[in-house]
Amino acid sequence: MAIGPVQLIVLGFNHPDFHGEVIAELERLHENGMVRVIDSLAVYKDADGDLEVEHLSNLTQDEAIELGSKIDGEEGMEAGAEAGAEEAAEEGINVFGGEEWDVLEDIPNDSAAALILLEHHWAVPLRDAIARAGGFRLSDGFISPLDLVAIGLMSSDDAKELHAQETSGAAGT
Repeated sequence: MAIGPVQLIVLGFNHPDFHGEVIAELERLHENGMVRVIDSLAVYKDADGDLEVEHLSNLTQDEAIELGSKIDGEEGMEAGAEAGAEEAAEEGINVFGGEEWDVLEDIPNDSAAALILLEHHWAVPLRDAIARAGGFRLSDGFISPLDLVAIGLMSSDDAKELHAQETSGAAGT
């Protein structure tokens, strides 16, 4: 199985009002061969800071076994992060840069978060072509819609509207 680039996306939700739309879209993308949710956690933190965690994935059992997917709640997530960091450290890579990141602690009370470990399956042929050409990734990241105005890909009004949609929940924290 060719593994595409994997990305961890952490999303916050103030006063979440879920109707299955996000999961349905991830399923659609999976069915079209675009992405696979290797693992994900939906974390609900009540007003007192107590956590409720749900594990979600759209891997088949065979895919999960092949990928070795083992994240199971907070303990599993921590164990997986530690194991990955130890393996990277053996190769001289400091994954956490000396600072530990406690995602669950960063979730505000009375809100929710989704931690999605997403494989970009669509990118496998592109990544392989880049590697065959001697290329490699130097950096990556999402670009704000506001930055797209300067290069002419969006109008200012459209960019402001999209930026507001992407960040409106953050304003309430």
